[in-house]
Amino acid sequence: MKRLLPLLLLLLTTTFTALAQTTLSGTVRDASGQPLPGVNVFLKTTFDGASTDTLGHFKFSTRQTGTLPLVVTLLGYQAQEQPVVLDGTARRFTITLKAVRNQLGDVVITSGTFEASDTKRNTTFSARDVVTTAGASADVAGALNTMPGTTRNGEEGKLFVRGGGAGETRQYLDGVPLQSPYNAAVSGMPARGRFSPMLFKGMAFSTGGYSAEYGQALSAVVALTSEDLAPETQTGISLISLGSLGLSHQQRFERSSIAVTADYMNMRPYIGLVPQRLLSAYESGGGSVALRQKTGEMGMLKLYGAYTRQHIGARQPNADWEGGQPVSLNSDNTYLNASFRSPLTRGWSVQTGVAATRDNQRSAITTRDTDTEETREQSMQELEQSLVGRLVLTNDSASAYWNLKLGVEGLVQRNDQHFVADPYSLGFGLTEQRLAGFAESDIAFSNKLVGRMGGRAEYSGVLGRWNAAPRLALAYQLNEKAQLSGAWGYFYQNPGNDLLLRVDSPRRLRFERAQHLQLTYLRSYHDRTLRVEAYSKTYGQLVRYDLSGVYNPQLLTPADPATYRSTGTGYARGVDVLWRDKKTVKNADYWVSYGLLDTRRQQRFDPVQATPTFAARHNLNLVGKYWVGKIHTQFGATYTYSSPRAYYDPNDQDGYNRGRLPSFQDLSLNASYVTTLWKNFTIVHVSCTNVLGRQNVYGYRYSTTKDASGRYAATAVLPSAPRMVFVALLISIDKKRPADTNTAPE
Repeated sequence: MKRLLPLLLLLLTTTFTALAQTTLSGTVRDASGQPLPGVNVFLKTTFDGASTDTLGHFKFSTRQTGTLPLVVTLLGYQAQEQPVVLDGTARRFTITLKAVRNQLGDVVITSGTFEASDTKRNTTFSARDVVTTAGASADVAGALNTMPGTTRNGEEGKLFVRGGGAGETRQYLDGVPLQSPYNAAVSGMPARGRFSPMLFKGMAFSTGGYSAEYGQALSAVVALTSEDLAPETQTGISLISLGSLGLSHQQRFERSSIAVTADYMNMRPYIGLVPQRLLSAYESGGGSVALRQKTGEMGMLKLYGAYTRQHIGARQPNADWEGGQPVSLNSDNTYLNASFRSPLTRGWSVQTGVAATRDNQRSAITTRDTDTEETREQSMQELEQSLVGRLVLTNDSASAYWNLKLGVEGLVQRNDQHFVADPYSLGFGLTEQRLAGFAESDIAFSNKLVGRMGGRAEYSGVLGRWNAAPRLALAYQLNEKAQLSGAWGYFYQNPGNDLLLRVDSPRRLRFERAQHLQLTYLRSYHDRTLRVEAYSKTYGQLVRYDLSGVYNPQLLTPADPATYRSTGTGYARGVDVLWRDKKTVKNADYWVSYGLLDTRRQQRFDPVQATPTFAARHNLNLVGKYWVGKIHTQFGATYTYSSPRAYYDPNDQDGYNRGRLPSFQDLSLNASYVTTLWKNFTIVHVSCTNVLGRQNVYGYRYSTTKDASGRYAATAVLPSAPRMVFVALLISIDKKRPADTNTAPE
């Protein structure tokens, strides 16, 4: 027994030593003493480690014993190793990292992208611009339409970029694709974005050559980032002369916040005062809830839900109907989004999210029998339901010269359409299951040359096909003010759901494809930005189908589903220029954007390759804002010019899409007066679009039969009214920060 006791004590001592933990903590700073967040600190050959927080602090524990190297790495800095004795004694470190000569981040790859957020340099556009740009009507797409590369299509209100249709631009919210970014609208009337710009803290508008993490977009990407924690507790009231009332409240806690909104609009009183050519009724209502929870030092969990209900009554332009053909639309949209981001270990961070959408639209149109003049109603219901998820892992500490980003994205979607034209009824259905993955790395070749190499692969269940999309970008810093960037890559997306629903066998079709090539010169210094970009885009595998008779969709029956094929081609090339100046004139901000576009394509029912009806060769925007401190008012003006767009005239026997509309021109003005009302911060906003009352023509609709002279009669597609004037009263209640009426409104 006496001999066993020492052995037992030795065994217990060894066991307790093995179970003892060593706690390692400390601070990592740069050579100037500033804390470095996101530094990867770990024990070599183990999985024990941590990333530094926003103050450069780290702390972790390990059960390892003996002596192991402590490794400290961060992209753009020299890695450090130092031996550490692990014997259960807590140890604290003060570490200084030296920047390496090849610092990834000195040069920013900007080809094709206009970015604005609190973490990006070379800011050219912000959420504030959306609200204060005259003519944008506080709509994200309306404001982005003042950027080069876009063509204003007043009859749709969506983004048409570099010769691409509206469906070729994909929008993302907190990294998750948006399946239904616009509110419902009837044909010939502009749609608005579904989300208030005040929801976002940053946005990136990429007109080509974008990252491999974005897919299903042939022409452009809009990446929207929502606000984190609400800055303070406050209540908001908005009254708009169009017949709109909005209420909001946000509550800020120490590590969380909640924001609730509700709004209602009924334009009947406004329509009674300002008669509309097309619109006869508009009513909408809805609300949203946003929950934010900070997790750890740098993590954030976001939950967002919104519901919108609309009713629209209108009279569509139709040469066979005096005053327009009656149409009505009712829609319900529900959207849920959950996202999470957080640092992990050993330099890795995660960003993940999931979103669900249910969009139900029910439309009805009155038709008339040409023989009996009897009218009847045709109805259509479209229901789209989708669930999309995304997971992205990033390691910015993989090396001092490169980083790594890996991601996967999945979609399950169901689309149903049901037509009723008494006594006939017809239904279509489509189920899509799509999976995508991507990998990408930013590489520093020198302190002036960086590159981005990546690739994306997708599988579509409805097409039964894979695609692989390699992408490459390079940026070279000419000097501290200027740099050159270039980008090349392949981009794919599914044919539109309206096509997939009607084709007899979707698996006969292919992914539509675009190849981008572009070169960018950027000069940014002291709040002055000059950006010039030349680009070339080549289309392939666009969907085509055959129509019998004259090539005019208004005069023909639907195409034979058996004729659908992926043989369409096209191209778009041009030059975009942006000049923005916030420095020259005190209290002023202005920008000039110009786009030169040469584009042709053959898709859908096009018999030959021709200029699409939504593209204009020349697009010019002049935008200015000026703050007058003495009267606490910001004034804004926007002038937009688009050269004549093409259209097809069935009376023209000499060619296809040879007609030309009048040029589009619009001068819009606004003013925002900052004051207090009952000691509450208040903004009075006045806006007027198309001040000069120019009659812009968006196209022509033709009769289904020829008249006595043997021609098809035409009616013009015009705006609902020559101009729109509205006044908004915005009140912030219970703001803790004192109201500042001496600075321009946010």
